[in-house]
Amino acid sequence: MEEEYVRRHHSHEPGDNQCSSTLVKHIRAPAHLVWSLVRQFDQPQKYKPFVSRCVAQGDLEIGSVREVNVKSGLPATTSTERLEQLDDNEHVLSVKIVGGDHRLRNYCSIITVHPMVIDGRPGTLVIESFVVDVPEGNTKDETCYFVEAFIKCNLKSLADVCEQLVEKAKQPDA
Repeated sequence: MEEEYVRRHHSHEPGDNQCSSTLVKHIRAPAHLVWSLVRQFDQPQKYKPFVSRCVAQGDLEIGSVREVNVKSGLPATTSTERLEQLDDNEHVLSVKIVGGDHRLRNYCSIITVHPMVIDGRPGTLVIESFVVDVPEGNTKDETCYFVEAFIKCNLKSLADVCEQLVEKAKQPDA
């Protein structure tokens, strides 16, 4: 099924000076819980560890824009991002970076959330893909490695947050 989801939702056609990649994460939490965090275009800081603040403009529909502040120590301080797709039925979110003080030009990502069973329990398959221009002075491999590192951190954090919420829900009220 993984290949089918990638084929259906994650088809990027990178140009000559672009790179693209697809990453996968299995999360031990139900898909509805994972999607409830992923779909919050106006609150990426709920699971993205590099986001310190987010201010969204508009009604959180397609075309809405958010201004994201990035935590210090990274090679950026702001990113302006537009919501390209939000499909609550198919669990698809797509975001395009349209500005900011960083080197990611023509960056577009798609994240999808799919229910699955992990060790006999409800789990989630999360797939995130991207396409981005290769900055001058960098190779395609360097650019993909850099972006993949950020996405892996975000997906690990998403898994940690969701799995902690599942564990907390199992705890009897004190």
